[in-house]
Amino acid sequence: MRPVTQRTAKQLLHSKFVVVLGDSIQRSVYKDLVLMLRRDAYLSVSQLKSKGEFSFEQDFLVEGGRLGEMNNGTAYKEVRQYRTDHHLIRFYFVTRVFSRYMESILTDFETGMKPDLVIVNSCVWDISRYSREWATEYRNDLNTFFSKLKAILLTESLVVWNMTMPLGKKIVGGFLVPEIQHMGPTLRFDVIEANYFGATLANEYGFDVLDFHFQFRFSLQHRMQDGVHWNAVAHRQITCLLLEHVAQAWGVELPDHDQVKADGHPPLHDSHNWKTATSSALVRHQGPLYSNERGFNPPVMPAIHYNNAPAWTQGQMMRQFSGFGSQFSGYGAQFYSDSVPPHLTAGYQSFEREPFYRGVNSAAAPYWPVNNFVMKRKQRRPYNPYTRERPRTYRY
Repeated sequence: MRPVTQRTAKQLLHSKFVVVLGDSIQRSVYKDLVLMLRRDAYLSVSQLKSKGEFSFEQDFLVEGGRLGEMNNGTAYKEVRQYRTDHHLIRFYFVTRVFSRYMESILTDFETGMKPDLVIVNSCVWDISRYSREWATEYRNDLNTFFSKLKAILLTESLVVWNMTMPLGKKIVGGFLVPEIQHMGPTLRFDVIEANYFGATLANEYGFDVLDFHFQFRFSLQHRMQDGVHWNAVAHRQITCLLLEHVAQAWGVELPDHDQVKADGHPPLHDSHNWKTATSSALVRHQGPLYSNERGFNPPVMPAIHYNNAPAWTQGQMMRQFSGFGSQFSGYGAQFYSDSVPPHLTAGYQSFEREPFYRGVNSAAAPYWPVNNFVMKRKQRRPYNPYTRERPRTYRY
């Protein structure tokens, strides 16, 4: 995994409209992405745990959250947006991959500005809150969502499906309400099956797949005590993996570690104590006024040119993620004592060797620790992602 700095992230996402869809883990993905665009720092514990706040790192709450009713139910909504003169990042909290609320989100894309990048996952709520026989409904919802998304977005739009990360043996906290506590011991196994459905269908519709379940199966020391969420170190790794994949998809060459250091923007050191990180004081935004509409269109951004590398070639390997050291496990032994169950090793690796992951003309995936199919991406024609002009229509 290449280190990605604030400077690299700002250049890569310059003039881009990024949408993050999903649950509380996806909200932390959004927050870490926003934080990286602002400065090289980790999320604090309070930032990871907070939801529905009016402002985070100069973003603003558009809908739901503390503007409405705060609860742990399926009707909870939260729409956040971070905007500068050159970046637009939006987050939608969803509890089901396709619903009436998701239809309203897709209508935003259809009638407004089309996102350049969509980062999406919806799984744990889908398989636990709506039906005991969730498999059929979840597959149908995935089919409907992917088909409508493909019909609405531009051909050049990049859609990345994040596979759900490993759950713990014991799940506690607000997510596991009393009505579904009986599902706690088996939910981590259901997630593996649901991941297979999501990855298979996303691949069939030509979307990209990032297998975070595979990536983090041996990084359980970075999972929080509730058995569901992950700490700031894991989320920074997620952000780096996402941005590396986006750069490969867009044909942009990221600087290597030495080049980053030569530029005077070193990545965060492994010894960073993320537990001591605190939120910075709010700074008044000096640019244009924010909009409080979900369908807001930003001004036209100037096209810029980058040193574009050749397109990502078939079979290109990604260096195996090695994780961070145990010095980041700021909790006691109970924080990371969850042993790796067999389904995360032998059973799950068997999924990696199925024809779905190999493709028609490619060889079988190698065994861990070298796995070439952690990032699944579609075949792309040559495309320069920094030349498309924005439509000159604004809605305030």
